[in-house]
Amino acid sequence: MHVKAKKTAIAGLLLAFTIVCIAMGSVIETNTLFLLAAASYFVGIIYREFGGKMGAAFYIAGVILGFIVSPNKFYILSYGAMGFYILVNEFAFRKIAEWKGKISRSTIFWIVKYIVFNVMYLPMLLVFQELLFGRKLPAALMIGAFVAGQIGLFIYDRAYEYVQGHIWNKMRGRLL
Repeated sequence: MHVKAKKTAIAGLLLAFTIVCIAMGSVIETNTLFLLAAASYFVGIIYREFGGKMGAAFYIAGVILGFIVSPNKFYILSYGAMGFYILVNEFAFRKIAEWKGKISRSTIFWIVKYIVFNVMYLPMLLVFQELLFGRKLPAALMIGAFVAGQIGLFIYDRAYEYVQGHIWNKMRGRLL
């Protein structure tokens, strides 16, 4: 099989899995966050395997197809934010690998991760809280939501690293 055709076929297959995860998130309400996270992990797989341009194209295709296929459009916004975080995460990882400063690479990487997340999360938390929570929250609950978001980011990121490091490494030999 030609190399470009193989890349396209694998990306198409993973895009189909992405759309299935997004659609299933609308159907199985109790697993929505898990399924949207799984769908966004495919963005990182494509980015690592085929590069930044292919990863960005995959992400855009996932968002567009998600809007066409998914019955719940709010979930596409969640998938879009998660996928964008993964894209920036992978881009930063490649750029920070070249870092030669006094601060360690992992420290810089975690700082970038939390900055990117909070640039997306804080406006949603502060400006669109009535959309997210159905009402305006008191200050104590806002602080709780902020802390919960930071903990959620840590769990999401660790799960992504596990998927990339263990699950995908076992599967990639069969597909690539």
